[in-house]
Parts: sequence; C-alpha cells; structure tokens
Amino acid sequence: MPEQDHLSDIFTQTLQQAIDGVVVINSHNNIILFNKAAERLWGYSQAEVLNQNVKILVPDHIKPNHDDYINANRETGIDKIVGASRNIEIIRKDGTRRWGTFSISKVEMDGKILYTAFVKDVTHLVAEQKRTQMLSLVADRTDNAIFITDSEWRVVYVNHGFEELLGYSEAFMLGKTPSAIIAPYFDEERTLASRRAIRSGQSIKLEELLRTADGRKMWCSVTANPVFDDHGEFTHMVTIFSEITASKLHQVIHSKVLSSIANDEPLEVIMETACQEASAIDQGLYPAVFKVDERNHLRLLAAPKLPHSYKKTLNDIAIGEGVASSGTAAYRGEQVVVSNIGDDPLWQDYQHIMAPYGLKSCWSTPIKNQQGKVIGVIAFSRKECEEPTQLDQVLIDVLAPICALAIEREEQQQNIRELAYYDSLTKLPNRSMLHAKAEQLLAEAIKANHKLGVLFIDLDRFKHVNDTLGHPAGDQLLMHIADRIRAVCGANEVFGRLSGDEFVILTLDRDRQAIAQFVEEAKQSLCKPLSIAGETIFPSASIGISLFPDDGYDVGTLLHRADMAMYQAKASGSGRFAYFSHELNQLAQEKQALEAALKKAIRACQLTLVYQPQIRIKDGSLYGVEALARWEHPKFGSVSPSQFIPLAEECGLISELSRWALAEACRQLSIWRQQQMPIPTVSVNLSPINFHNLELCDWVMNEITRHGLKPKDITLELTENVLLDTNPTTMKVLHELHAKGVHFSIDDFGIGYSSLSYLRKIPIKELKLDRSFVTELEHDSKSRALSRAVLQIGTSLELDVVAEGIEDTAQLDVLREQGYHVAQGYLFSKPLNPAELERWVDGTTNRSAIGAY
Repeated sequence: MPEQDHLSDIFTQTLQQAIDGVVVINSHNNIILFNKAAERLWGYSQAEVLNQNVKILVPDHIKPNHDDYINANRETGIDKIVGASRNIEIIRKDGTRRWGTFSISKVEMDGKILYTAFVKDVTHLVAEQKRTQMLSLVADRTDNAIFITDSEWRVVYVNHGFEELLGYSEAFMLGKTPSAIIAPYFDEERTLASRRAIRSGQSIKLEELLRTADGRKMWCSVTANPVFDDHGEFTHMVTIFSEITASKLHQVIHSKVLSSIANDEPLEVIMETACQEASAIDQGLYPAVFKVDERNHLRLLAAPKLPHSYKKTLNDIAIGEGVASSGTAAYRGEQVVVSNIGDDPLWQDYQHIMAPYGLKSCWSTPIKNQQGKVIGVIAFSRKECEEPTQLDQVLIDVLAPICALAIEREEQQQNIRELAYYDSLTKLPNRSMLHAKAEQLLAEAIKANHKLGVLFIDLDRFKHVNDTLGHPAGDQLLMHIADRIRAVCGANEVFGRLSGDEFVILTLDRDRQAIAQFVEEAKQSLCKPLSIAGETIFPSASIGISLFPDDGYDVGTLLHRADMAMYQAKASGSGRFAYFSHELNQLAQEKQALEAALKKAIRACQLTLVYQPQIRIKDGSLYGVEALARWEHPKFGSVSPSQFIPLAEECGLISELSRWALAEACRQLSIWRQQQMPIPTVSVNLSPINFHNLELCDWVMNEITRHGLKPKDITLELTENVLLDTNPTTMKVLHELHAKGVHFSIDDFGIGYSSLSYLRKIPIKELKLDRSFVTELEHDSKSRALSRAVLQIGTSLELDVVAEGIEDTAQLDVLREQGYHVAQGYLFSKPLNPAELERWVDGTTNRSAIGAY
C-alpha cells in the first residue's frame, strides 16, 4: 500500500490549498506531497519532485549530509528539527534565491515516521532586515553626524559620528532639544519656522555655525528630513550634517574680500573687511594685519576691534628676533605662537603695550608672496591664555593667501601705474599721462583765459648716435635730455616723452615773447655737451611750437600742429625752432592730397618712365640709359621726382613705386631687344627702403625672367644711404642679387657720409659722380680735385665711373682730361620717352655722339 494512501483525501486537499508551501516526506526521505504554493516557491512542478529525495530542494552545500541529519533524528527520537521555526535559503530551479521560514511536524503511521514541512515565503522580509542592518551599520559607521528626534523634537537617537564631530554623548543628548545644545543662538522665530516647514513635509538644507561640547564653533552643512507613518502623521525628523568649516570660510571670506579687491578698494579697506569677517566667525578673536614696508618695518593695515591708541602703537614695528610675536614671525618666516604673553621672553619688552587692553595670548603668521618672501603678518590675539584652536588655524590658512593676494595686487598696481603712465627709461610721464595732464592744463588755461604754449621737441641726428655708439648710448642720451627738461620746467609746465626721441613741454600763461625766451633757455640747456661711452656729444633739438587759442582748441590739434612746426624747423637745419602757421597747415593738407593722388597714380599706372642716354667718352658709343620716373597730374601738373619719391618713402608707397618702375623698364628693354635697338643696359633707381624686403631678389629676378632678359641687362642704382643702413636685411639682399648677376651703381657718390670701407663690402659695377661737383668744374679747383679723387677711387677698384649732370662742353673737356669713362647730361640729351629715344639712337648710329660736342 503506497504511503500516499495513508494521507486522507481531506488532509491532502487541505495541504494542497494551503497558502504556504507544504512538503511531506516519507521514511525514505522521498517527497510524497508538494503543494501548489511549494511549486511557486521552488519553481519545480509536482511531477518533477514527487518520489524524489528531498535533498533536491536544499542548497548544494547541505545535500551530502542531509539524509544523515534526518535519519539521526528518526533513530534517536530526539526531535531537533520538529517544532522549531527558522529561516532557510531556497535555491529555485532557475538558480535564483529566495528565503523561507519553515516549521516541521512529525507524524507516526504504522510504525513509520513522516515529516511535514510548512514553508512561508519571507524573501522580502529578509531583504528588509538586511537593508535595515546595512542602514544601521552606515548610520553608526559614517563620519557624518546623525540624530533623530521624535514628534516633540526630542532626541531619540545619536550616531557615533555625532559624538565624534561635536563631542556630545548619546546619553547626554537623549530627550533633549538639539538646537538648544548645538545652536543656542537660534532665535525662537527661526526655530518655529523650521519646525513648521518640517511638519509640512519639506526638507531643510542649510549651512550653520554649530557649537561643540568644548565650546568651539564649526561650520556644518545640515540636511533635515521629516518621517511620516502610514497614516501621514509626522513621527520623526532625521538630521544629517557634516563639517564644512574650511570650505565655508573660503566661501565667506573670499566672497567678501575678493569683492573688495574687485571693486578696487584701498588695501586698508580690504584688510579691514578680512579682519571683520574673522571676528564675525569667532567673536573672542582680535585680528590684525600688517604689511612689510620699504623700510623693512611692519605697518598696520587693519585691526578693527582694537582701540585707536593701540593701532597707533602698532603702526611701526621693527622686524627682528624677539620683537614680540609679529616682528619675530616676520623675521623667522614662520608662525610664532605665544599662549601667555605675561611670561614669554618674546614679549618681555612689549608687555606694557598689551596689558591695558587685557590681551593675554597672541599668535602671528607670516604672509608670503609667490616667491616665498615675507610681505606681511596676520596676528590673532585673545583675552585668555590659550593656543590657537583648529578653527583659528583654518582662519589663518584661509586669510594668509588672500591677504598676500591683496598686498601683491597693490604692489603690482603701483608698478602698473608706473608702467601705464610713466616712461620706463626716462621716468617722465608717457603719452597717456602727458595727454591727461595736458587736458588738465588746457582746462586751466580756458578757465583763466590764459595762453598755452605747446613745444614739440625732436632730437637731431639721434639715429646717428644709436648707429655709431650703440643703443645703450642712445638710451643714456635720452635720460640726460629728460633730466634737462625736468630742470628747465617749473610749476607752470607739463612735460613728458611721446616716443623715441620726441618730447613735449606745455607751458601756461606765457605770451609769445615769453615763450620765445623759454624756448631759448630750453635749447641752451638741451644743447650742452655731454660725455657718453667715452665720446663727447653735442646734442641739438628741433622744436615746433603751437599756441592756444591761436592754433587750436584741443590737445590733439595743438600737438599735431606743434609736430608740423617741428618738421618745418628741422627742414631749416639742426637746432632750429619754428611756430606753426596756417600756411604750413595748408602745405600739410596739400601733401596729404598729393599722397592720395600718388597712391592712385601708381596703382592705375598713370606714371611714366623716360630714359636719359649715358655715353662712353672714349668713343661716343652708347653705354646705357637711366630710367627716370615722371608724373603728370591733371590737378597738380608736373610733379617733380624730388617731391613724389621722398613722399613715397615717407608714406610707405616706395615698394609699389619701385616695383612698377622695374617692371616698366624691363618691359621697355624687352621691346627694344625685339626691335634690335642697340641699348646695352637700363639703370633703375631703388630706395634704401627696398632693400629691407627679403623678397626683393625674387621679384627682381621674376621681372627679368618674365621679359626674357638677362641679369646683366639691368643695373640697380643705389644711393650712399644704403651703405649707412644698419638693417641686417640690406647686405643680405645686396649679395643675393649680385649672386644672380645683377649689377649695382652708387648714385650721387661723394656727398654721403659713408666710409670707403663699405665699397669693399658690396658688389658694385660703377660709381656716379654727383652733379654738384660737375657744375663747378670750370671755376672751382676743389670740385676738380674731388672729381679727380672719385675717378681715382673708381679706377683703383676697377669700376666704371659715370659723370652726370654735364651741361656744356667745358665741363666735358675737364672730365675727358681727367680720364672719366662715361658721361650723362643735357649736353647729350634730355631724358626721352621711348619713341624719342629710339629716334635719338637712330640719329647717332652713323656719327659719334661725343664728336658732335
């Protein structure tokens, strides 16, 4: 008879319908009943487990000993498993885990023992228990402070973190209202408002200054959350807080002090703010901030809680060992703590200072800049004998770098003011300061109806000093000139350096005669000889003068017109002065209009080239032609090269002008070559400024190649100013062009200031005797001697020597007698346009050009 048959139908149906899992095993430990709830709990069907050993339902680590455990209970009769209730881990068929609480009943039938297990699914309860255990563990182990109050705001729980952070034990806090202990300064209205918010279901987050058990204060971040029961009734408040003292002090103090710095407030005001913020955090603290001054003494910047008499005493403290706390801290460069001023040797000579104010302890910390140099001191004092607390040290750590920032900022601003408003070399007011002072002086002149004179001073030959003696010598000259300007100016003068070697003086309430006298005095002072770099220098200056109100009503106009007058004075010679005139202004306007017209003419190819022949004196053959630029303007008429070429150099158009001239000359020579005209070379004049361009060689060669010419077909004419040019690019470009085969000629030779040694340094083909020597050849023996010398120089260097500006046969005879190679001038031909030159060449092919004269 099967064992299942022993189970009555009523019993079986009852167990099958039970809401808890039911498992019945027989004497062989095989499963004979497995209800629907058990199927849901383990995930096995009845078919899968019936008549299987019950260990199919237990975890793997129990299976090996499970039968022995049950059988031992049967054999001994000692019920170790019956009647007990405990939790078991259930491993489901799919491997997932659940928890069940089970109890076992023993049934004896026909001498056999059956066991019935009732299993209730408690997975969610076990999980909740573990969660509760973990929360409890977290609450007890976290460094954050936690307390819980009941609905009457009394403490019912305090964690370990609360005790550690604030020092109050759980036994002390239980049953008390926490705000009365840790925040006794909370007013009643604020406390009631917080409680209303909590009861309404709001969470509260704030930052507060709390008091510890030993009386210290610390900033804490506080979060309070309400707890309600299932009926919505308020039951508890859970409050969590953590210390944020350091970050809060940074935030509060930095916010206030940096705001003062950003508002450009004085250093004393900034330090006052810093001290007030420190005092607000700890009212028992007496802070003071000192700055190290230029005498290496401590100067008091702020001490808001100390009386005026005390501040006066502290306003000048020597730095040294044994000079109380602050003087010693500045000397040592480290913090000095004195917990009892009365018996500390550092205060032996200074106790009388502190005694009247009841201050008994003091600790001082040096303020250092980024290089580690002591630039100030922070001093904290108290009326109790004690050492600095943790909060005090945090305050010092926060204040020291921000005080250093403020002190360094003031020093930097002082340096910036000097850099912004004063010339770094001469220490005179610079352009910005000069304009500001000039505006003030002009306002005085307008208000008092006085005249105002503006002197624009420019040193003569200053570049020559730099080039010959070096820039340090030039700087020394400028400093000497600045000292002389200071000496000559009085209370009614404003003066400064504009830039380079340009200075300005504004003089108030002088008439024209008095200004002329002042200018003479200034010139005499400026022109006194001085010794620089072992050389005696005789400086001179050109001075332009404009007057208010005659020449303008604003500083900009007066300066501009004085500048114009200065150029007029310089054009008259060194050491001159000139007054602005409206005629001069008219010339300036015409010059400006001419500049605009020249720019348009170059870009629209409205200029032309004419060509003047150069003749070999020996046989009358054509040596070459010189290309000369001409400009016919519909308004200005025929503009002389002596006018528009310097203008092009001055206004930055010379590069475009030179490029056009070279391209046009190459184009025309190419045409002549195609026509088989016997023109050997074309000379093109270049400015010294052209040789500052590193691309000059490239575009010269591009033009030569583009027009099918050879480098030897073009001669570039240079003036001696090229030899004086100190720009490093010049010699590099000259040698690059020579390496390509381009020839050079030195124009106007003999009137410059160059050393003959330069002739060895640059690769030249010819020299051109300046026309000023040729003009006086007939009547001036010195001119003949100089022309002979130029010829000898050229001959000794194996150079062709060209004499230009020949206008009559007498000049030609002298040059022929001296042995000159090439002649050029109106005696042979004026400069000709291409068609005229072609006819001239045709007319001279069958006769000697020289023989005709």
